[in-house]
Amino acid sequence: MSKSRAFHEIPLPLFAAEDEAVGDALPGKLPSYIADHRKRLRTRFMEGGAAAMPDYELLELLLFRAIPRQDVKPLARELLETFGDFNRVVTAVPARLMMVKGVGEAVVQELKIVEAAAQRMMRARVMNRPLLSSWDALLDYCHTAMAHRETEQFRILFLDRKNVLIADEEQAKGTVDHVPVYPREVVKRGLELNASALILVHNHPSGDPTPSQADITMTLQVQEAAQVLGITLHDHLIIGKSRELSFRSAGYL
Repeated sequence: MSKSRAFHEIPLPLFAAEDEAVGDALPGKLPSYIADHRKRLRTRFMEGGAAAMPDYELLELLLFRAIPRQDVKPLARELLETFGDFNRVVTAVPARLMMVKGVGEAVVQELKIVEAAAQRMMRARVMNRPLLSSWDALLDYCHTAMAHRETEQFRILFLDRKNVLIADEEQAKGTVDHVPVYPREVVKRGLELNASALILVHNHPSGDPTPSQADITMTLQVQEAAQVLGITLHDHLIIGKSRELSFRSAGYL
């Protein structure tokens, strides 16, 4: 990308009457080559879906509203070069996104809306359903919510007597390689929700889901505390970049 090229966002309302904002704040006509490119891209998406579109084109579609008067292809490519792939762009923390030249609040907002929508859709597939029979959906949700985070996050899934997911709560955030977890607080929250079982979930930003000794020790402490109060620890999932590890399947539980 040329060093002299710059992207300038123009503030837009969250919901516009038309696809792109118009009016005094956006003077001038959209150059025909940009307008034609956007029209072709939208048509391809509506006719064939996203499956046949490369990451940079799908990202362009997201950037159209945030940057309505410029060619956004260079910025889409720059974002992909910086973060690696579409998922990592969408899930990148706002502070890091803003470090990319051309990214401002409008771009961050568009990306974060997509991230939130994806997480909510995945969450809807597992909430209030028997979790042990929806295991693949659970893994998809955990990967969507946690796989690309840059710091560790610890979540607890609370289940009732029929193993239906009744609550999904973030308990703690940590650094790139550690998150503080207190077994007593985990079990206390389970009692408050009248949960009969738990599934622990946390991510490894390194991408490798292999458990540390601290992970193993903490898990056994939670299991012991839960058993005393009649709560079952079904599993502890560690989410990596492209795969996960199940403590139950790996023999740690």
